[in-house]
Amino acid sequence: MARFKYEGRDAKSKRSGVVVAANKREAALKLKSQGIRITNLTEQAETVLTKEIHLGKSIKRTQFIMFLRQFSTLLRAGVTIVESIRILSLQVESKPFQKILVSVGDDLRGGGSLSDALMKHPKVFEPLVINMIKAGEMSGTVDDSLDRLAEHYEKAHMTKQKVISAMSYPIVVGVVAIGVVIFLLTFVVPMFVDLFASVGGELPWLTQFVLKASDFMVSYWYLFILIIAAIIIGVWMMRNNQEGKYVLDTMLLRIPIFGDLMKKSALATLTRTLSSLFASSVPILQALSMTEKIVENEVISKVVGESRESLERGGSLTEPMLGHWAFPPLIPHMIAIGEQTGSLDAMLAKVADFYEKEVDGSTDRLKALIEPLMIVLLAGLVGTIVLSILLPMFSLFTEIDNM
Repeated sequence: MARFKYEGRDAKSKRSGVVVAANKREAALKLKSQGIRITNLTEQAETVLTKEIHLGKSIKRTQFIMFLRQFSTLLRAGVTIVESIRILSLQVESKPFQKILVSVGDDLRGGGSLSDALMKHPKVFEPLVINMIKAGEMSGTVDDSLDRLAEHYEKAHMTKQKVISAMSYPIVVGVVAIGVVIFLLTFVVPMFVDLFASVGGELPWLTQFVLKASDFMVSYWYLFILIIAAIIIGVWMMRNNQEGKYVLDTMLLRIPIFGDLMKKSALATLTRTLSSLFASSVPILQALSMTEKIVENEVISKVVGESRESLERGGSLTEPMLGHWAFPPLIPHMIAIGEQTGSLDAMLAKVADFYEKEVDGSTDRLKALIEPLMIVLLAGLVGTIVLSILLPMFSLFTEIDNM
């Protein structure tokens, strides 16, 4: 929302002050409703004191999905696009998103199209959104395009959250396990070193191993920090390099159990995106080009790019997918059937539904399997260290009893 400084008169005297509104027209209407006749109305520039501060990501995916749903509902109810944008700009929670919608509304009132107005804000409205809306404008079905976009983003978001949920538990438990082991080796075990030395005799092999590990941890703790920092920096550098990202994504897809889950998630995103674009009558080459950028996994993205190049040469869409280790035979076969029957969007939607259900089932099975395994792992690590401390003490108590 913007701040407008005004000067004017009411029935009794001169008036001046500041009014907050989405735009100048709305500010004027607010003042008019208060019985103020405006003589001067200017927008205030933002200063350090008046500028709104936003922390973190300003527009959440769930908010964007809700915007698409509400936009579609308003259009179906017969509300004009301009008025729908104005209504939504007053309802959205995110202030940056609100400002963007106000700007879109101003462009629309200036005679521009919805797709052109959205194109000026690429950080919020991706090429997928703009092209599907542009196709809807040409066919007069913008509301249908918005519905398809909402469904696409909603299912993609749910699939991604399922994968994150399945992988977060073992990561959290693993970090906790490492933290507990480091604490025991650096703070607890050294407390018993002098006791074991005073007892004398040969210590059990397990105790000797744990004591050596503890001594190494205490003496060279900085090596672990350097190793962790090197891994983080290395991964970051690979993610910012196309060849490195391809190698990293290949490794991720080949990880046992989790790799298969990430591959199904990427394939669900791929097929859902293509289905949405084809259903909106976006040209196939343009749809493949956009999908190539949307799919986050570099391995899958490269195959999509090769499929686009194959079509440009007059070849088949499915040729690069056939025999590729990341693409099951189901996808090229369903695409081939869709091409023959003229229902490519419907076939891809069925494939997307299949892989989304596969992700749901896989995540549920992983959670049921990993939870007890991680508990056993954590208990085993802690139990081994505790046992290594107790074994010499049992020997000491036995000797005392014999004396």
